[in-house]
Amino acid sequence: MSTRVEPSHDVIGTAVTSLDTPALLVDLDLMQRNIERIAGRCRASGVGWRPHAKGLKVPAVAQRCLEAGAIGVTCAKVGDAEWLVRGRIDNILIANEIIGDSKLDRVARLCTMANVIICIDSLTGLEMAAAAARRNGVDLAVCVEVDTGMKRCGTAPGEPTLALARAAHETSGIRFEGLMAWEGHALSIADAAERETEVRRAVGELVATAELCQANGLPVRIVSAGGTGTYVLTTTLPGITEVQAGGGVFGDRTYARWGAPVDFSLTILTTVISRPTPTRIVVDAGKKAVSADLTPPWPKTVPNVASQWFAAEHTVIELSEPADTPRVGDKIELIAGYGDTTVFLHDELYAHRDGRVEEVWPVAPRVAHR
Repeated sequence: MSTRVEPSHDVIGTAVTSLDTPALLVDLDLMQRNIERIAGRCRASGVGWRPHAKGLKVPAVAQRCLEAGAIGVTCAKVGDAEWLVRGRIDNILIANEIIGDSKLDRVARLCTMANVIICIDSLTGLEMAAAAARRNGVDLAVCVEVDTGMKRCGTAPGEPTLALARAAHETSGIRFEGLMAWEGHALSIADAAERETEVRRAVGELVATAELCQANGLPVRIVSAGGTGTYVLTTTLPGITEVQAGGGVFGDRTYARWGAPVDFSLTILTTVISRPTPTRIVVDAGKKAVSADLTPPWPKTVPNVASQWFAAEHTVIELSEPADTPRVGDKIELIAGYGDTTVFLHDELYAHRDGRVEEVWPVAPRVAHR
């Protein structure tokens, strides 16, 4: 018997402040502004937009991206792809290496319902994918992931990538689609000029490798890169066919810190449960409801915040000056610090406009993270 909480549709039309807490909120107007900003940039540059859904976790949000012009959706897990297909998304890039018969058989089943592409960076991964294609009587589409500096997964640019791409193109049951990389390592560079130089170098290596593949007779339909922190530049660089910027749909403090243009649409509604001193506020959302791993969340309407610390079920806010408000029982919103590691902590997302709940969307369940 499932213990998953069913979406609370009976709250539709009620005031956001009437929700029990902690509750994950998204402001529909601000989210739409974020969507249109990314879609418009891609459209103006002639680059496809395939937003990464690893942090979105809600097919209804992905659908809004498609309505704005997205060509498909990116994700990182087979379970996320299954969740998206159930939500009527039919063009998905799993930007990750899928290893193991069970997962690859699941991908093969998805291929009968949607256009699904996976990534490879080894002959072993290619052989596993080909075996799954034969077992299930389908073709599996693949992109070769290229390591342009992230030092995570991926083949080295140039000849090593060409060799694997050629092998994929020549393998029965495999449809070679192109190359993928992520220049996210550049985001750790504090100096803006140096960061731009590194993004240009990384993307240049990817494009040069794609051109090498094309010069050797390989059909490279996809050259994918660019996240929320880099897409403003990446979309202007020749040779990129699509970008994966997805976190900017919700917007959060991490992407803003990285210099991305975002509106903070994602917040966590909390209740003040204690005011032990005039400079301390304690709310009922801690590490099990908010993420502070990259950038901490921040009280939306509380002035003079000096510091915060996070326990499992509490956020403790210290003020630089005494204040009578907010009082015990008041509700305040925390601007999400990093949406990618916040949304999955919740069962449902409350979409609101002008202070009223308009929709309640189920968040992908934990099983979808496999």
